[in-house]
Amino acid sequence: MHQSENQPAGIEIALWQYSRNEGDWNRWMQSLSPDERERAATYRFERDRASFIAGRHLLRRLLSVHTGTSPSKLVLSADKHDKLRLEGDDRLQFSLANADGLVAVATAPGCDHLGIDCERADTEIEEAAVDSYCSADEQRWLAELPARERTRAAIALWTLKESHLKALGVGLREDPRNVAFSWKDGTPFMVGGERDRRWHHRLVESGSQHVVALAACSQSGLPGISTRLFQDDSMPSK
Repeated sequence: MHQSENQPAGIEIALWQYSRNEGDWNRWMQSLSPDERERAATYRFERDRASFIAGRHLLRRLLSVHTGTSPSKLVLSADKHDKLRLEGDDRLQFSLANADGLVAVATAPGCDHLGIDCERADTEIEEAAVDSYCSADEQRWLAELPARERTRAAIALWTLKESHLKALGVGLREDPRNVAFSWKDGTPFMVGGERDRRWHHRLVESGSQHVVALAACSQSGLPGISTRLFQDDSMPSK
C-alpha cells in the first residue's frame, strides 16, 4: 500500500512469548539463514540460543509479509554499528529486542528511525548502574518514588533510552545519560537541549512481566501504532 508523504508512518509491533521446547527451536531454525544457524550453535546457554533463534524467526516472518519473500531467503546485513538492515529495501525500518522469554519486533515502512527494547519488569538494578545511565534529574525523580514503584520506573527509563539509542543505530556507544526523559500526561518525552518534535516515545503494554519501549522518528507526525501478540502458527510461511 502506498503511503502519502503527509500521512504519519504506521508502526506495527509484534510481541511473542515464545516456547521453551527445543523441538520448536529446531523448526524455527528452518527460517534462518546459514550464518544465523551457525551463530545460534555458538551460544553456550540454551536460554540465549532460544532467544536468538526466536528473535530472528519472528523478524524474518514479519519481514516476509512486508516483502513477499520467503523468510529464509531474506538477506539481512549489519552496518558498522551492528544495526540490521534488509538488503534491497531501505524504506522499511525495523527493530528487534529480546529479554528472557519475550521477543519484540517493530516494523514501519515510513519512519526515519525506529527502535524497540524490552526488559523484565522485575530485573534488579543496582544503584551504581542507575547512576551510570540516569541524568541527575532522573535520579532525583526516581528517589522521590515509593520503593514499590522505583524498580519498574528505573526499568522503564532504561528501555526508553535503549530504544532511542537503537533507533539511532549507536547503541551504548552514546552515553545514555545524554538521553533524558520526563513525563507529561503519562506519556514520556525527551528533555534537554532543543526538543526534536519528530521523535516519539511510548511504553507499550506487553501482556507479560516485561517493560517494552518504542522510539520512532517521523517527519509526518505522530505515527499510528498497532500492537499484537504473535502466535507461531498465525502466519503460514510462504
